[in-house]
Amino acid sequence: MKLDMHCHTKEGSPDCKLELLENIKILKQKGFQGMLITDHDSYKAYRYYKKLPHKPKDFVVLKGIEYDTIDAGHMLIVMPTGVKLPILELRGLPVMLLIEIVHHYGGIIGPAHPCGEKFLSITNTLRGKLAGNIYRKFDFVEGYNACEDADSNMRAMRLAKEHGLPCLGGSDSHKADSVGFGYTILLDNITTETELINYIRSGKSTRVGGVHYEHTTKAKLGIANKLLVYSFWPYNRICALVRRKARNLELVESHIIESLRANRRSRTKYISIGRDN
Repeated sequence: MKLDMHCHTKEGSPDCKLELLENIKILKQKGFQGMLITDHDSYKAYRYYKKLPHKPKDFVVLKGIEYDTIDAGHMLIVMPTGVKLPILELRGLPVMLLIEIVHHYGGIIGPAHPCGEKFLSITNTLRGKLAGNIYRKFDFVEGYNACEDADSNMRAMRLAKEHGLPCLGGSDSHKADSVGFGYTILLDNITTETELINYIRSGKSTRVGGVHYEHTTKAKLGIANKLLVYSFWPYNRICALVRRKARNLELVESHIIESLRANRRSRTKYISIGRDN
């Protein structure tokens, strides 16, 4: 089964000009059987898709998200079918807390374009450089991103191999002419998010690849792109600060922190019992 595992849409990402249905149409024409919607901090496109009275036939649309952490760049997340976590639409969580939340509710998480731009990609963040053991906590690595150059993708695949993690691949498409440039091939036919999670966790084979998309913003701006990259740091912090109250409220009202603490106590008790034996 061939899927594009990194897709943006006009309905969910403010920096995207590509409507979901157009994305699906192009992917089908290119021989894909499915896609993972990974809009920035938003499930709006998937909610739009679920309300469609007539959905595209013979094509699987999966619900994912690309989350902006405060300290480790962008993360790709897939939660089990039917699990709704509004906190994932509120950017700005630190990556360690994000990982714990995702795993507690049965999801999988991995760094997007891990060797890409500064601040946006984990290996080019302070957290990524200081906490080498963080990769043990991930479920996969985006090994191929069509908007990254060959060196970046090669280092991403090397990172995945070093830590024994499967690779996912996708286009990171924001415009019609960038759709379907990256892919992931799975051995099984996947129809739901839960099936995808189980597939990744089972250790089954994933094959990734594609063609480099040459007309990225970085390519167009050239050296001026550095200004855009460095502006992301204050932009990300301002956006995280704006969302802080909503994040904290959601953590409390949804009992997420309380649930995580109970889980930690349970694990500690289990370890203590094991030591006594």
